[in-house]
Amino acid sequence: MYGIARYPSCVMRGGYHPMRNKRWTAITRRSYVGRMSNAAVLDRIASVTLSSVTLPLPTGISDAKVFTGRQRPMTEVAFLFAEITTESGHEGVGFGYAKRAGGPAQFAHAREVAPDLLGEDPSDIGRLWTKLVWAGASVGRSGAATQALAAIDVALWDLKAKRAGLPLAKLLGAHRDSVRCYDTSGGFLHESVEQVKDNATATLASGIGGIKVKVGQPDWREDLRRVAAVREHLGDAVPLMVDANQQWDRPTAMRMGRALEEFGLVWIEEPLDAYDAEGHADLTRALTTAVASGEMLTSVGEHHELIRHRAVDILQPDAPRIGGITQFLKLATLAEHANLGLAPHYAMEIHVHLAAAYPAEPWVEHFDWLYPLFNERLECVDGRMHLSARPGLGITLSDRAREWTVEKSTVGG
Repeated sequence: MYGIARYPSCVMRGGYHPMRNKRWTAITRRSYVGRMSNAAVLDRIASVTLSSVTLPLPTGISDAKVFTGRQRPMTEVAFLFAEITTESGHEGVGFGYAKRAGGPAQFAHAREVAPDLLGEDPSDIGRLWTKLVWAGASVGRSGAATQALAAIDVALWDLKAKRAGLPLAKLLGAHRDSVRCYDTSGGFLHESVEQVKDNATATLASGIGGIKVKVGQPDWREDLRRVAAVREHLGDAVPLMVDANQQWDRPTAMRMGRALEEFGLVWIEEPLDAYDAEGHADLTRALTTAVASGEMLTSVGEHHELIRHRAVDILQPDAPRIGGITQFLKLATLAEHANLGLAPHYAMEIHVHLAAAYPAEPWVEHFDWLYPLFNERLECVDGRMHLSARPGLGITLSDRAREWTVEKSTVGG
C-alpha cells in the first residue's frame, strides 16, 4: 500500500503500475525522484557575510578569576556575526562570541568554511552543521572550531523562523511566552557590596526577577559577608544565586556550600572546575542547595559527562559555545530526559527562545552588556523575560555594531 501511494497517479495510468509492470524502470524512478527533490527546494543560500565586532565594556569586569590571579579584568567582548541571504531575498542573522581571547580564531575559521554553504537549501540546518564540521574536521568538534559555526547555525534558524513568519520559540514549539529571568551584570566583584545592593534595587525595579552575585575570592569570609549583606538587603523572597566561576577546590566548595545553605539560594554556580564531574556530583548529593554548571563546556559530549554523573541539578549550556541552536536542542533533550533544570548562560537574545521551548520552567540570564549591538530590547516584567512577536530571533544589528566592526568578509552575492 505505502509503496503504491508514493508514486504519482499519472505513472499508474496506461498499465504503468510500478508494483506490477516492469516498464517502470530504474531510470524512470530516478527521474521522478529527482524532479520531486528539486521541487522541494524552496530557496538556496546566495551569500554569507561574516563580521568580527569588538564590543567595548564601560568598565573592566572582575570575577573570582581576576581576584585569584588567573585572568585580567575584561574590557571588551569579541562577537562573530553571520548574515545569510537567500536567492529569494530572505535574511537571517546569528552571532557567537569570545571573551578575552578567541574572537579572531572564530572569525578565521568561519571565513574558511562559509563558502561551503553557497547554493545549499537553508532549511537543511542539521545537514549543513555536519557539513561544516567535516569541512574543519582536523581542528576538532568542540572549542573554537564549532563555536565558529554557532553564528552560522543561529543565523540559519533565524532565517527559517522568519520564512515561517514565527518567533523562533514558536517554530520550535514554545511551552510558555515568558521565562523567569535573573541579572548577573550588577553583581561582579570589582564593585563594592554597597554598589551591588544599589544595582540589585535598580534591577528589580526594571522588572527582572532574580539577582546573582559573584563569589570565589581568596578570602572566603569576605564572600560570606557579601552574600549575607545582599540577602539582608533583598529580603528572603527575592531569588538569589551565587557564582564561584570555578575557583574553589573540593574541600572549599563543600565547606562554602554548607555555609551558604542558610541564605536560601536558588543555586550555587560553578563551585568547581567545569570538567570535574565527579566533584560536582559529590556536592550535588551533599548539599540542599542546587548545584549549577555547564557554561564553560563546548560540546554536547562534555555536557553529557555532567548528566551521566548526575553532577548538577541545573544545566547551564551556552548555545554559541556548544556550536549553535542545533546542538543546544540535542542537549536540551538529554537534560529533559534526566529531569534537570535549565538556565542557559549569557546571550539572552538567543536563549529566551530556547528556554521558552524547554518543558520544565527554566531561568534565563539577563545581561545589559549587549544592548548597544541591537536595535531591539527584550521586555522584562514582573520577574519574567517576554518573547516578542517579531519573527526569528527578533533582532537587527544596530549602527553602533556596524561601527565596531573590525573585520568583514562576504562570500557569494
